[in-house]
Amino acid sequence: MGNPTGFLEFGLDLPQKRDPKERINDFKEVYLEFGEEKTKKQAARCMDCGTPFCHSGCPLGNLIPDFNDAVYDENWDQAIEILTSTNNFPEFTGRICPAPCEASCVLGINKPPVAIELIEKSIVEKAFEMGLIVPVIPERRTGNKVAVIGSGPAGLACAAQLNKAGHEVTVFERASYIGGLLRLGIPDFKLEKWVVERRIKIMEEEGIIFKTNIDVGKNLQVSVLLDNFDAIVLCCGATIPRDLTVPGRELKGIHFAMDFLSQQNNRVSGDANVRINHCGIILEEEIFARSKHVVVLGGGDTGSDCVGTSNRQKAKSITQIELLPKPPDKRGPKEPWPLWPVIMRTSSSHEEGCERIWSVLTKEYLGDDSGNLKALKIVDIEWSDNADGKMHFKEIKGTEMEIPCDLALLAVGFLHGETDTLKAGLDFNVDDRGLVEAHNFQTRNEKVFVAGDMLRGQSLVVWAISEGREVAEVVDTYLAGESFLEKKDKSLLNQASALD
Repeated sequence: MGNPTGFLEFGLDLPQKRDPKERINDFKEVYLEFGEEKTKKQAARCMDCGTPFCHSGCPLGNLIPDFNDAVYDENWDQAIEILTSTNNFPEFTGRICPAPCEASCVLGINKPPVAIELIEKSIVEKAFEMGLIVPVIPERRTGNKVAVIGSGPAGLACAAQLNKAGHEVTVFERASYIGGLLRLGIPDFKLEKWVVERRIKIMEEEGIIFKTNIDVGKNLQVSVLLDNFDAIVLCCGATIPRDLTVPGRELKGIHFAMDFLSQQNNRVSGDANVRINHCGIILEEEIFARSKHVVVLGGGDTGSDCVGTSNRQKAKSITQIELLPKPPDKRGPKEPWPLWPVIMRTSSSHEEGCERIWSVLTKEYLGDDSGNLKALKIVDIEWSDNADGKMHFKEIKGTEMEIPCDLALLAVGFLHGETDTLKAGLDFNVDDRGLVEAHNFQTRNEKVFVAGDMLRGQSLVVWAISEGREVAEVVDTYLAGESFLEKKDKSLLNQASALD
């Protein structure tokens, strides 16, 4: 490395956040600018380990020590070349990835890990500033046509790679915007939409065709794709939300989190029809938190996004409840380094104001005489390990209580993708979880492939990008007999596993 003692000289330094009292009045990104000299020092903290476990932590296999070294040397051309050799969209992952690579950083064994996510974002934004990221149009076209259904991170990564290989790619999206979860699910204070639109414009200039408001199987027959494309890739995501069907579920004021979030994204974008959700469905009512007692059910990232959005909509109160116990502040014995630890995490949304409650079971939704939600009946629970090794809980007697709630937002996860209108026409199978069955991304219909959450279930954006890249290589091989697209280097992952 350029500075072999950097990890001894410099501590972890991260961008400052805007004041919570200021930022809850808009939907701009939370973090302030971070200077190049500071970024260079953070890159210098990388130790260039003999076995860089950050490789195994990153689903994309990013060459992290290599681009850290380039940043330290201020060689931005080389840094962006290294970074984009494994990651099509570092401007997305550099903002919204939970950074499993940092959890696997060797420095993190006894010090704060290298700020990999920050460095990644810094590289790509510097590259855009310097004009290093421009449309790259394939020198030749193969004559093969590929349809990608779904424009989320998996679909976009797949399209980008297949276009690079020279195939003609058309992406079909049922919503009115391209980007899927990136565009309609993630709030602007985490990912402003100009960032997504900037990338889409480049992809269009590279020759990728985007078609919106196309719901394949409904307003476009599956047979049209089968007749006009040489391969079809399903990247529709896991869009069926998990419900919480306790008594009172029929009351007004209970909504799925993603409907709430996508409506606000529409407002920020100035969309005339706010009620259209992330699936292109027009909802019956507009969901708004102003002056309401909001309860977010679910303690994950989607729940956190609901908290931040409710704060900006000026809710009267916000409570986030979680079935699972409160995580520890530090790694436990079940998640030793370099595994991803289940620890207490406080997001910028939580910092803006929210009561958080753990080990709570929702017993009932309570309503008024007009059928409107007014409260939740909850009870404390106690968790324990049973002989089968699984966690079980029991209610704690005497702890039932009611908490005021005008708006309940269900952020308890997603089950699987929507396959009913596609399955028969495209002739693929789904398993008992509702996920599409495939071998090496190829379904039983050799012309039909699948990647992302539709294949693996609800997961991270970085995993979706990774699978989009991998399925593209498989499709390219299917169409051309061999593929020269970049392959994920799994040698370091295998080396790390051997040392475990």
